[in-house]
Parts: sequence; C-alpha cells; structure tokens
Amino acid sequence: MKKLAITMGDPGGVGPEIIVKALYCAEIRDYCNPVVIGDHIVIEEAINLLKLPVKLRLIKSPEESKSELGVIELIDLGAIKRFEKCEPTAEGGNACVSYIKKAVELALDKQVDGIVTAPISKEALKMAGFTWPGHTELLAELTGTKDYAMMLVGGPLKVILVTIHTSIRSVPGMITKKNVLKTIHLARKACDMLSIKNPKIAVAGLNPHAGESGIFGDEDIKKIIPAVKEAIKEGIPVSGPYPSDTIFHKAYKGEIDIVVCMYHDQGLIPLKMIAFEEGVNVTVGLPIIRTSPDHGTAYDIAWKGVANPLSMLEAIKMATRLKI
Repeated sequence: MKKLAITMGDPGGVGPEIIVKALYCAEIRDYCNPVVIGDHIVIEEAINLLKLPVKLRLIKSPEESKSELGVIELIDLGAIKRFEKCEPTAEGGNACVSYIKKAVELALDKQVDGIVTAPISKEALKMAGFTWPGHTELLAELTGTKDYAMMLVGGPLKVILVTIHTSIRSVPGMITKKNVLKTIHLARKACDMLSIKNPKIAVAGLNPHAGESGIFGDEDIKKIIPAVKEAIKEGIPVSGPYPSDTIFHKAYKGEIDIVVCMYHDQGLIPLKMIAFEEGVNVTVGLPIIRTSPDHGTAYDIAWKGVANPLSMLEAIKMATRLKI
C-alpha cells in the first residue's frame, strides 16, 4: 500500500479541517497509509473543532507509521507557535514552505510514494518574503524540474495548462511553439501517469474560433498549429487547435482524454463548472507524485467546521493511482 505525505497547508485556512475530515474516513485506509506534515497545535485544534473521535499520534518519520483507523499520524515540524485563523500571515507562509520542503525531501528519498498538498496562500508566501506564485513553481524548484505543467482532473474532464499563474495580458506573448509543444509532451506524460492507453489529446485555440483563419488573431496559425504538427510528426496522438467553446463538450462526452489549454481560466472554468467540489490538481513533469485539492485556503469559511473534504479525498485517491 502506498505511503503518502500530506502537507497541512496554511494554518489559517481550511487545510487542517479537510485533512482531519478526510483521514477520519475509513475508506482512505483502503487506498494508502497517510502521514501528515505540519504542526500539532493546529491539527489538535482542528480535531477539537470538529469533535471527531480521532487521536493524534506524533511520529519522527514515515517508517514509524502504523496507519491505524481513528489515528492521525503527524510529523510535527514545530513551525507554528501561535496562529491567526481566517487570514494570511508571514508565519503561516513560512510554515507552509517548511511543510512542503519536508514532504519533497521524504518523496525524493523514497520514504513516501507521493505527496498531497493542502491549500496555501500566495499572499502569505509574499508576506513571508517568498516569490513563488504557488505550489507548482515551488515544487518545480525544489525538485530541479525544468519542464512541468498543471493538470486538473474533475469528472470526465482533464485539462493541462500552457500558462499558469499570469495575467491575461501576458498570455499571448507566452504562447510560443516551444511552450505549446512542451505542454503537449507533458499531456502525453499525464496520460501515461493515468495509464490511459491510446490517448486522444486535443489542443484548444487561444482566440475565438481558434482564430478563424487569422481573422481574430494569428497566434493559432503561427504558434499553435506548428506545435501540433511537430507533435504529430513525433508520433504523439494530438489534434487541434479547436475552438474552446466546443472542445470541452467533446471532452465531457468522452471523445477527448485531455485538453491542452492556453491559459488558466480557459481550462479551469469548464472543469470547476462540473466538478467544483471534487477537482484535483496534479503537477505533471516532477520526479515525484504530487496532487492537491483544486481549491484555495477559503478563509471565508475556514475554522467553522463546514469545509467540504471531497476534493482532498479525491486528491489522496488520485495520488495512489498515478505512476511516474
């Protein structure tokens, strides 16, 4: 059975709550042996908030884990002395990074088979003096990964992004043949990770109607089509670009396995429309398995006992399915 490191995420957000709720579910023990990386004062408070019959057991390493039902096993990093709820803080940002670094270290040392990360705050990272825009870029740096991409999975949809956390204004300049081709390669890798045989990969256009033969912009003709043609020459089963107002319907019906999207919201809006509470984020290209819930810290509902753990549950299950 796979052993997974689960990072606690921002202490002021919903991460601690959804971890406790997810690990309280008996079915999780059928999938994996989970070990939480975080701080005991935060997890203990989440257990008390939820009033669940769960015990916390502190361990020093994954080797000590016994995976007992009703017991949450925690590697306590002592990064938090006190914490503010429902808001970003510099202390929380520093703590998040320490949890992630520890989890990556364990994964690279093969002490765990993958990591699942609870939500962090980009604002908290900034307050702590870090410049990473999110988990994806941080994980890429920690693992020395040059080519990587964010894939989101929810219901029948799988989307992978050419550009991630950047302004819409910046996107057209970042759509190059090289970047699109790299993401097509990673889409193929994602299908291998998911054990999809004979995958059907489709590329979404950047502009309305995929540019309408250049009438609505020339990026599709000059940048995207050449990348698709090159990938086909390499033997990758890919087609496109297709208008984004039709390709997701085909993917929803099962005619496409994964859609290569040009920018963040192009892929995430349709996915979250159908799978808002169960979407999973997967970082493709890393030398380790990493998944996370497809939502943020949700400060507005944090520490009220109402956060839905379904996306965390699905992220844990997904991490056990993936292959590197």
